[in-house]
Amino acid sequence: MIKIENVEIVGLAHAIRGMRNPMNSWENSDSNFCAYSEHAPRCGECLYSQSCCAEEADLYTKYIIGSSDHELMLKLASGGPVHAKYRRMITVYLDITAPLYWWKEFDTYKVGTVANSCSTMHKIHAKEFTLEDFSYEHLRDFDGHKDPVTGSPAISWFKLCLEGIIDQLNYARKLYLETKDKTYWWQMIQLLPSSYNQRRTVMLNYEVLAGIHPMRKNHKLDEWREFCRWIENLPYSEVITGGEKE
Repeated sequence: MIKIENVEIVGLAHAIRGMRNPMNSWENSDSNFCAYSEHAPRCGECLYSQSCCAEEADLYTKYIIGSSDHELMLKLASGGPVHAKYRRMITVYLDITAPLYWWKEFDTYKVGTVANSCSTMHKIHAKEFTLEDFSYEHLRDFDGHKDPVTGSPAISWFKLCLEGIIDQLNYARKLYLETKDKTYWWQMIQLLPSSYNQRRTVMLNYEVLAGIHPMRKNHKLDEWREFCRWIENLPYSEVITGGEKE
């Protein structure tokens, strides 16, 4: 399970201006902030004139890239990171809730990222544990299947095991709240499964996403494939993906 919320994109105007610095071609820039609210006729002049983007602009950014700037962005993006330096200036803020096993892989992206997470060290005991605090969509329940060794019918206990761990976590939590004995805090910390969902506020940029997308779009984890689909739906995602979809 992965949930992405509170997305904000900043720096498009600065990235476009900087992109044109090497050739002093600022006069060729045709991008501007969305004027939908005051000058509706300008909608027909922008890149997305076939469908009104006012709602999308409100969600992500009110800066609209013109066709000339867009063409140059694609040309530079095709040359790779050395030429597409402008992508580093397009900053993305978002909140991600995902299991610890996914965050372990995300943490390999150290350059160009900043994250503030909800703390398991300080707040693990703050609320009672429930099944919804974990990613368990692939855990088998009481569905009959054949034992891989004997071939005879068997019953899956995997989800039940997680429910048992949650019961023990809540038991340790109860004892810790009653006694403040750190022994019981340790039971929660060391028993906590990697399927536990953690929320982090993340800052990254389009260059980081350009590195993530080709490597993770066909990953075996559902969370990575869903994250890459989110990348593909960002404004001007073609400068990240080259127009490729999962």
